[in-house]
Amino acid sequence: MLGIDKTRMITADEAMPGRDAALEVADRHVVLGSPLKGPWPEGHEVLYVGMGCFWGAERIFWQTEGVYATAVGYMGGWTPNPTYIETCTAQTGHAETVMVVFDPEVVSVDTLLGRFWENHDPTTLHRQGGDIGTQYRSAIFTTTDAQLEAARQSRERYQAALTDKGFGEITTQIVPVQEAGDGVFYYAEDYHQGYLHKNPGGYCNHGFCQASYVSA
Repeated sequence: MLGIDKTRMITADEAMPGRDAALEVADRHVVLGSPLKGPWPEGHEVLYVGMGCFWGAERIFWQTEGVYATAVGYMGGWTPNPTYIETCTAQTGHAETVMVVFDPEVVSVDTLLGRFWENHDPTTLHRQGGDIGTQYRSAIFTTTDAQLEAARQSRERYQAALTDKGFGEITTQIVPVQEAGDGVFYYAEDYHQGYLHKNPGGYCNHGFCQASYVSA
């Protein structure tokens, strides 16, 4: 893998072959106790976000009232059932992604988007701090037309505030899930699920951002 530019987004033809079998994960969320793979209660929605390393990002959302379940995985690429090691090569096309299952009667998508914008730096292309590569890109993968519109509108609000403060351009990828690589969320290895609950002193680079100048 010497000489690979991890900041270059690969094409589907360049992606690793992957495997047929999904990686094994626990049945239930280690913190919330909800099913990790569903079924979800009627009326609940799913939103997928990439904010760099998924360990800290997941904790932000499982601590949010109205969130029913979260999981970490790989999305936006083409390699079926990739491993963490494969994803780290930038040869699968995936972003480290958090699945957020939520009750829109309790928490709005705008509130979730606020958590997204205000807890990472959306202006650094294919990196978060010292984490560099397409797997760390900022991304929002939506499952409804209303989510897509909300994401686009929130981007405009945050961009206006960032510009006013002299910060750069938002690089966040915002697309419906069916346009995100092969459109599949692949669960990451079980040790990644709820990682900061299992490892309270583990690595986390979330909780700061220029976008905190703006409220959702």
